[in-house]
This record gives sequence, C-alpha cells and structure tokens, in this order.
Amino acid sequence: MHPAPSIIVFTTLSGIGFGLMVWLGLGLGPDGIVFALLASGLALAFASIGLLASLGHLGNPQRAWRALSQWRTSWLSREGVVSIATLILFGLYALAWVVYGQRTLWLGLPAAAGAVVTIYCTSMIYGSLKAVPRWSKPPTSLLFQAIALAGGALTLSALAPVSGAPEPTLLTLAELIMIAAAATWLFWSARAADVRLDADGSSPETAIGLPGIGRVRLLEAPHTSPNYLMKEMVFRIGRQRAAALRRVALVLGFVLPFFAIALVLAVPALWPVLLVAIPVHLAGIAASRWLFFAEAQHVVSLYYGHRA
Repeated sequence: MHPAPSIIVFTTLSGIGFGLMVWLGLGLGPDGIVFALLASGLALAFASIGLLASLGHLGNPQRAWRALSQWRTSWLSREGVVSIATLILFGLYALAWVVYGQRTLWLGLPAAAGAVVTIYCTSMIYGSLKAVPRWSKPPTSLLFQAIALAGGALTLSALAPVSGAPEPTLLTLAELIMIAAAATWLFWSARAADVRLDADGSSPETAIGLPGIGRVRLLEAPHTSPNYLMKEMVFRIGRQRAAALRRVALVLGFVLPFFAIALVLAVPALWPVLLVAIPVHLAGIAASRWLFFAEAQHVVSLYYGHRA
C-alpha cells in the first residue's frame, strides 16, 4: 500500500495523543497546574493534529463530516465519532483540572475509556480489511494499543518533573510499557511477514475468475501505464530498504527511549533526556508506520500478475 505522509502523521500523532489521554484520565502524574497545562495541552495537540492530518488523504476533505453518518458500518466513521466525543470529554476534564486544581475522575475515566476505544477504532480501519491479509490476520489492534500506551507513558514520565522531581513509579511504568510495546511490535512484524496473499484462498486464478483451469500467468499487462490501483495498492519496497527501516524503527522507537528512561531512573537529575526521547520515539514510530503501509499487499495485486 502507498504510505501517504498524511496517514503516517495521523497514525503516529493521534496514537501518542490518545495514549497520553489514557494515563492522564486514569489520574496518573502530578496534580500541579503547570503539569496539567503542559500534559493536557500536548495530548490534545497531538490527537488533534493527527486527526486533521488524516483529512489530507480524503478525496474531498471538505465533505469529511459526511463520514460521521456511517458509524453503523464503517470503522472510519466510528473512529471519527468516538474521537470527537473523547476530545470533548478530555477537554472538559483538563479545563476542570486547570481551573479547580484537582482532577475530576468522573470525567477522566470516561475520557480514558474513550481514548482506548478511539485507538481500537483506528486500528480496525486497517485490521478489518480482509483484502489486506497482512493487516487482518495478525493482532493489529493489539499493536496500535501497545504503541499508543507506550508513547503516552513516555510523554507522561517526561513531563512529570516540571512539577517536581521525576517519579520512579511513572518511570518504571513507562519502562515496562515500552518493553511490552517493543515485544508486541516484533511479534506483529514476525507474524505479518509470514502472512501471504493467498491466506484467504486468493490467487491469480481466482483474480480472473477461472480457478479451475490450472496455473495462469500474465501474458500482457492489463494496460500500458500505471493506474490508481497500482500506485495505491501495489506499492513495492526493496528488502534491504525494509530491513534498514525496521532497524531504525526498533532503535529509535523503543531501544533509545528505554535506555533514556533507565538513565533517568539511575540519575534523576538527567530527566531532560526524556524530553529529547519523545521526538526520537515519534521518529521511530513514524518509520514503523511507513513499513506498516509499504509492506502491506492488497489482493488486487494478483490481477497484475503478482503471486503470494
């Protein structure tokens, strides 16, 4: 699949934004006003920028509001409805926190639940596509949740010291979540690599509607120049480039943030390192998202002579 920049920004920023909302809604982190402004503002900014970036992938962004009416059948529509409700809930929670100086959990807990549901809906936009076995077979929802919570925990632990000393409990939590997210990503990648285009019985023979005549091969291309389907659904990436990007994603997205957290646990005075770890983590997750789309194979590629 063609890894459009708007989709990379959307899945990267909205994930960390809603992941941070989960931890803040649960009441984690200091109660100071400065922390409330920074953490809540960053969560809302990340999530909002990510959602706005997703509009860039629509054919007619000005009609995006119409997608909200299809929530009964479309995961994209459900994600839009739930994300708006979550942003409103969390915004009220953050406002009450800043104005009154204390957290209102009867607003925070629903906001945290809404953030989890939003991440799930985002993952199902891709996980529900049976025409892309690489997404529909592995636990794609688990991958999105793990990465979002890891990014949120990292950001939470990085911002906490603005209202005091680094909190060992938050740092330990972030470290454990980062390990879990890295393990989930590695597991998903390994399993996705084993998923073939014929996972659901598709083949070039079924693509042309003649599965019973034996093995077929493409004599001539269906047309003389690339079309929309070939540009969007039959994206190709070299193995060496994919392997290099996978290493970049692992190191930047998980390994370096993990060591940054471990360093601050050992030497709390070095907590500004965590602020640098946030953009490093985002760069790694962006690389993993690029691979998520670039390596996905749509069964329409069978029509153009590709085999599993």
